[in-house]
Amino acid sequence: MNRERCLLLVGATDETVAKARQLGLHVLLLQHPTKVNAEQERLADHVEVVDYTRWDMVRPIAERLHRAPGFAAATSLTEPGLENAARVNDLFALGGTGHEVTRRFRDKAVMRAHLADGPDAVRARPLRRRPDLDAFGERCGYPFVVKPTDATASIGVHRLDGPADADRVWAAVQRLSGTRTDRVSTLMLLQDFLMEEFVDGPEYSVESFSRAGRHVVIAVTEKFTDPAHFAELGHAVPARLGTETEERVRASVVALLDRLGFRDGVCHTEIRIGADGPRVIESHNRIAGDAITDLVHHVYGIDTVKLALGAPFGLAERLPDRPTPRGGAAVRSVVGRPGDVVASVDGESEARALPEVLAVRISAAPGETVRPLRDNWDRLGLVAVSGADTTDAVRRGAEIVGTVLKVRVEDPDGRPGLAEAAPVSDRTVIPA
Repeated sequence: MNRERCLLLVGATDETVAKARQLGLHVLLLQHPTKVNAEQERLADHVEVVDYTRWDMVRPIAERLHRAPGFAAATSLTEPGLENAARVNDLFALGGTGHEVTRRFRDKAVMRAHLADGPDAVRARPLRRRPDLDAFGERCGYPFVVKPTDATASIGVHRLDGPADADRVWAAVQRLSGTRTDRVSTLMLLQDFLMEEFVDGPEYSVESFSRAGRHVVIAVTEKFTDPAHFAELGHAVPARLGTETEERVRASVVALLDRLGFRDGVCHTEIRIGADGPRVIESHNRIAGDAITDLVHHVYGIDTVKLALGAPFGLAERLPDRPTPRGGAAVRSVVGRPGDVVASVDGESEARALPEVLAVRISAAPGETVRPLRDNWDRLGLVAVSGADTTDAVRRGAEIVGTVLKVRVEDPDGRPGLAEAAPVSDRTVIPA
């Protein structure tokens, strides 16, 4: 095994390991006990089953593997693995993003503090006691948002529209504190919470790639979110923005990456366009989730997974300053009425066989009760599709849900029904 072509991968999906191998890399995989499977064991050159969120467990394994067979780079494309991959970079001076910079992305309170003196800073304070909610409302006004400093998928995010919401939100924070975020594998622990001002405006994500401090904005993605709890209900590429607005979005993200000290790798940055222009909500030094990578790959021909994996080995193509889109693509989430019970899931293979379908992911299983929509884990699934343009893809995705891909449900009285594509708003379309 050639150590100069060997990658230490901290956590991964089957797709990530497969694409690393497609690049000709040797893969040493650190995988969590709840995530490891036979396909990953087949694809990787070596697998260590370990709770990779714990540095006390990761460090001795990394030291042993660095001695033999050796590796030239360490990375993670999954949120819980980012910090320890960064620690490995620091430990062996591998040249990748280090822990100090990674922490600025991973901890939302650290990011807010680091950006606090900027002209477009979002006001924020740690939430430690119930009176903090009243004090923040008096200082910064309503509405404002409370969210965990260390979480993804819109878990634990609450909006306060006035003082009357404080008791409700404080009770929710107390219930969540000390619990695990991922209802599948419990990799992330909710501990600290942050209060920050609410930016009223449509939301977007920005997918970017950086090399030696040169930042390329690959795509601006429209985000359709639930107005009450911010669960993500869909995505669309390229965002339907006017030239001037898109330029401001691009400039805002490039400035953010420079301020955070980020120089190499992929990033997924979430912004809202408020009355004063683009404001950063959060950013992640990893690929996007929710099949956004599939949308970007189809529209721009750029595989951000392979970019992230191959860049440390000189295998990343030099991107143009402004990649050119070809058509459009969209993700539509599948949702149902709370309290209904999933009866069956039909049409998955038929949907995947359609030429315009890029991905189908169903999380609902027969017998499960549809939960109220609080975060991304409460959705029933999603479908990603291509179209002649963004609008066509958004429309086509909704058509497939319920006609080809059918999640059948029954209400408490046994009456049958179908889950639907989550409704989307046109407020993300800014033509000027």
